[in-house]
Amino acid sequence: MKNIKLLFMGILATFLSQHTVLAQDWANLKMFQDANEEVGLPKKGEDRVVFMGNSITIGWLNSRPEFFEGKPYINRGISGQTTPQMLIRFRQDVINLKPKVVVILAGTNDIAGNTGPSTLEMIMDNIKGMAELAHANDIKVVLSSTLPAYDYPWKPGMEPADKIVALNKMIKEYAQDKGHIYLDYFSKMADERNGLPKKYAEDGVHPTIEGYEIMEPLVEKAIENALKK
Repeated sequence: MKNIKLLFMGILATFLSQHTVLAQDWANLKMFQDANEEVGLPKKGEDRVVFMGNSITIGWLNSRPEFFEGKPYINRGISGQTTPQMLIRFRQDVINLKPKVVVILAGTNDIAGNTGPSTLEMIMDNIKGMAELAHANDIKVVLSSTLPAYDYPWKPGMEPADKIVALNKMIKEYAQDKGHIYLDYFSKMADERNGLPKKYAEDGVHPTIEGYEIMEPLVEKAIENALKK
């Protein structure tokens, strides 16, 4: 009985230790710490671009690595992340890398409630915070529309489609007001339900290769326009 009690206490201590570490690094700052040190500062004449986002952003690198190869593009997407988490790590994973442009793609996980309930205004406040930090550090800002989603497979019943339409309207208006580039993926990818068709996302959220191929010329044009500003 004593041995069982000691075993249980050991398991509990391990569990609590692991969750304490997660709680202490809620924004997952550790994810790219080593990679950021390795990449260093831009070379002279380098038009460095950082892609800040969630699983859609990091999935881009995993599904279409050739899009990033040979270009001064740095991918800083973390699966599942919401805008408050991105805002916390924005200085480390964007500003300190000294890019000329940041491409921000965010918001869908907030609507899904990944880190708790969020209003559209709360999401916009975090997006504005990232844009303001970038602008203050002479980084051009590309604000991407949130991708269409009719439902979330990991959290069904959230009815995100209309919320995403409303959020994108807010992002577009803010970008225009502040002189940032608005990158409209939504209108090129949405189906009649304001969701993603299966050819662009098997699960209705995360793009297929064909989905990313739609996005690529759009983002390159947006980056080009940002560099001209």
